[in-house]
Amino acid sequence: MTAFSLEPAQLARCAELRTLAAERLRPLAEKGEPGHVNRALVAELGTLGLLSRLFTSGALELCLMRESLAQACTEAETALALQGLGAHPVHAHGTAAQRARWIPRVSEGSAVAAFALSEPGAGSDAAALSLTAHPDGPSGWRLTGEKRWISNAPEADFYTVFARTTPGAGARGVTAFLVPADRPGLTGTGLDMLSPHPIGALALDAVPVSADDVLGDPGGGFRVAMDTLNLFRPSVGAFAVGMAQAALDATLDHTARRDAFGGKLKDLQSVAHQVAEMALRTEAARLLVYAAATAYDEGAADVPRRAAMAKLLATETAQYVVDRAVQLHGARALQRGHLLEHLYREVRAPRIYEGASEVQRGIIAKELYKNLEDR
Repeated sequence: MTAFSLEPAQLARCAELRTLAAERLRPLAEKGEPGHVNRALVAELGTLGLLSRLFTSGALELCLMRESLAQACTEAETALALQGLGAHPVHAHGTAAQRARWIPRVSEGSAVAAFALSEPGAGSDAAALSLTAHPDGPSGWRLTGEKRWISNAPEADFYTVFARTTPGAGARGVTAFLVPADRPGLTGTGLDMLSPHPIGALALDAVPVSADDVLGDPGGGFRVAMDTLNLFRPSVGAFAVGMAQAALDATLDHTARRDAFGGKLKDLQSVAHQVAEMALRTEAARLLVYAAATAYDEGAADVPRRAAMAKLLATETAQYVVDRAVQLHGARALQRGHLLEHLYREVRAPRIYEGASEVQRGIIAKELYKNLEDR
């Protein structure tokens, strides 16, 4: 099966992506300013044709891209992923006019996208959104409220914004809107976060939107959000697997070379067993990610459960592997600029964003019991 044994062409493409990331993308990433959109890096992703593949690839191909880039340049991986996350609702649910205006610009790397779902009081519980779309005329609304912890904010060129159009209707009362950054009443500020990629807050003060800005159907915004997250959750797992593999590779090299106690570090059974455990968990996570992505591509009914499992296991695994790698490297891994110091900062956020680990466990349990009830 493709999910468990990649074709030679896929393996070759992954190797090519790792090379491109190391030689073409990492130098641009190193020139970027942490906490801000690196537009030169985004443009290069467009030049290399990687951004356009976000809209032509299946879930497995997306996972292979993210895993490969993450091994060599996490900044490039994140820039690619955020373009996909912000623009996928436009590609999948937008009108012909919306797609024509934004998708080519996202593909070439000249427009930066953002996915604006989370709020100060509605992170894990996405159905509890309070940003309100007040009716304004026969076919318009005014958006009022806040969004917070939005990747690429406040520097994105457009936002997929989820707002409540029907009070008291829970998930069924949310509508998705495409909101260009230059709309009056839309302002934002950057947040100083542990993760090095840009994250910010948005304030919407009676921002005007019309029927032409709706993504999907009015009241169907939660479906737009979940469709996007079901696609991207396995690929968050792929990002995590790429980081775990980078940490594992660094650890193998270090322990094979490092002199300690009359031999090499790898000769100590306690070290060798830790490395074996790191490799075991990384491979298990990789296989679960590939299986979830393949299920998505095949239109399987159990995608929500598989996507949640893949995201959960891979992100928790990456945290474990990177932490073990830091321990085995010692103090050098804590020095600013070391690969593992960078990965240690990068690896923490994926256990929270796009659904925290606790949320993924809730989804898994819900799907399991639903299957039991359907028998």
